Amino acid sequence: MENIKRLFLLLCILPGCLFAQTSNLKLEKATSFFPDNKKINNEWIEWNYLIVPENWEKPNGKTIKIAVAILKGTESNAASNPIVYIEGGPGAGGIKGIAGWFSHPLRKKSDIVLIDVRGTGFSSPKFCPDLGKTFLEILAKNQNKKQDEQQKAVAAMLCKEDLINRNIDINAYDSKAIAKDLNALKSLLKYENWNVYAISFGTYTAQVYANDFPQDIKSLILDSSISDISQYYNLNTKNYMSSLERVFKDCENNPDCNKRYPNLEATYYATIVKLEKNPITVKTDKKIIPSGNFTYNAEDFKVAIQQCLYQKKLIPVLPLLITQFNTGNKSALSALVSSFSGALSLDYGAYYCVSCNEAIPFNSVSEFDKNAGKYPKLKGGLSFYRSDFLVCDKWNSGIIKKDKVANDLSNLSALSVPVLVFSGKFDPITPIENGKVTVKKFKKAFLVEAPVSGHGSSFSSLGAKIANEFISAPNKTPDVHDFQSNPKVDFITDVKINGGISKFATSLNEFKILFFAPLIIAVVILVISIISFLFYLIKRKEDNNANKQIKILVIVTAIIGLFTITGLITAVFETAQRNFYILAFGVANKFNYLFILQWIFIGFIILSGLYFILRIRSISNPSVVATVLFSLVLVGVYFEYWGFLL
Repeated sequence: MENIKRLFLLLCILPGCLFAQTSNLKLEKATSFFPDNKKINNEWIEWNYLIVPENWEKPNGKTIKIAVAILKGTESNAASNPIVYIEGGPGAGGIKGIAGWFSHPLRKKSDIVLIDVRGTGFSSPKFCPDLGKTFLEILAKNQNKKQDEQQKAVAAMLCKEDLINRNIDINAYDSKAIAKDLNALKSLLKYENWNVYAISFGTYTAQVYANDFPQDIKSLILDSSISDISQYYNLNTKNYMSSLERVFKDCENNPDCNKRYPNLEATYYATIVKLEKNPITVKTDKKIIPSGNFTYNAEDFKVAIQQCLYQKKLIPVLPLLITQFNTGNKSALSALVSSFSGALSLDYGAYYCVSCNEAIPFNSVSEFDKNAGKYPKLKGGLSFYRSDFLVCDKWNSGIIKKDKVANDLSNLSALSVPVLVFSGKFDPITPIENGKVTVKKFKKAFLVEAPVSGHGSSFSSLGAKIANEFISAPNKTPDVHDFQSNPKVDFITDVKINGGISKFATSLNEFKILFFAPLIIAVVILVISIISFLFYLIKRKEDNNANKQIKILVIVTAIIGLFTITGLITAVFETAQRNFYILAFGVANKFNYLFILQWIFIGFIILSGLYFILRIRSISNPSVVATVLFSLVLVGVYFEYWGFLL
């Protein structure tokens, strides 16, 4: 009887305790995070801030705001099967890529919940969103890897100092805290449970969440999964080289690729030796690098190739890129800097809070070096990742306790929900072997191997289709036939190298009317001149030879110029549809004739100009002809500006 009274008393007290612990939890309506983007704001989206304790061990302490965007499903009852998406990094938010979900098949029958996990994106407090730019400037310098590592550590420590000065508890930003945030969000949205979709480092967070709150999980989709956090850094070099060696092998076994890029593996290692002795400095946009210069050394080359392995459309271009590094094609390498910039778009303050807390303590620089030592031609692993050991050693100073233990994931084996795991053959950071290990953690898991993909293979049209079928029928074995029907990489071998194409394509993409206005006016003048001069030649057959000949020269020159401009635009759009990364190097070989036409065009401009000067006294309306000639010269100036004539 006494025990029953105590139990009754406990039950009476418990709701009050729970209320006290969660009194700081609430969902706050917000306005659009993209106020000036009409396309985004035309969609049915609910914008919110999740208010939670910064430190979950201090539930009534300081609170933080976590940005949440709910993209409502397009069909009825979508709210009954919600999907929450966890981005990777660590240090990346999920809301920035919201446009990619507008027409995603999953949206038909599910609300898509996107969050910027604590410390990222539109959430607050903001950490160090510009630290990636500082790292890019460090990489741009012509210096050795030790100098890179030291400067990177200094920049990271300035970030840490700023966080501490702003009274941010950097111990409170990790996967355990994010899991509690997700649990709170699910409850406040009044979902019974939801499907959790995660990519890259987000898959580790998703596993922590599923382990700690299994009742929240309806199903799991893990793309490019982390199978063992204690080997995440240790096997970094092996993971990279295993993927790159698959490229070497596939290229060697492809007759066209092997003919165009013979001895690709030898070329790769030879390029490392070349760049160690003679780094390549290229010009770049000062908006990206304030100095306007980026110097590629051997370490930059290695990490550039590693980053290319992430993306499905860059894998076919890799043999071409390695060759262009080897030959020192500065125009192509200049265009590559923007890709570096994109790769460093994480919030590195959040990155180090998580990495230095959850990954680095369970890996070691000695194991990293031991693994890198198995690839002597590589001359060390990727210093870009190795430097994290130095940074975290300083970052963790006075923070991480010696008795730090890894997150417990032992409950995953008891999880009964269905799990879908995507893994790409060429993934250089979470390799295909990870997927095979990950599926073994769960009772009911399916592995989808993507034969021509790198990182994030579910974010392809076929991957999205498989993910959608899984959410619709999670207990059914996924049909991966279409995904694996074409298991060979279509390497790019038919490229006409021309540095002007990249600059031209960028101009078309940005299309600034003030920049193009003179060219448009010149084109209009040329069109009018062709029509009027042809009419003149037909109607005035008795005119003198000088007038006839200058008009014929102008007509022919204008037609060649207009045909060349139209052809270049067509070449860019056709090439972009095939694989827009080709534009960094040139266009398909079938458009080679356009570059010959340009020189013929320039030759005719010179010929027309000389004839005009020599026969100007015999030419009627010389001012009209001069205007047309000036328009032709202006078109030639644009060609020279874009770099077609180099």
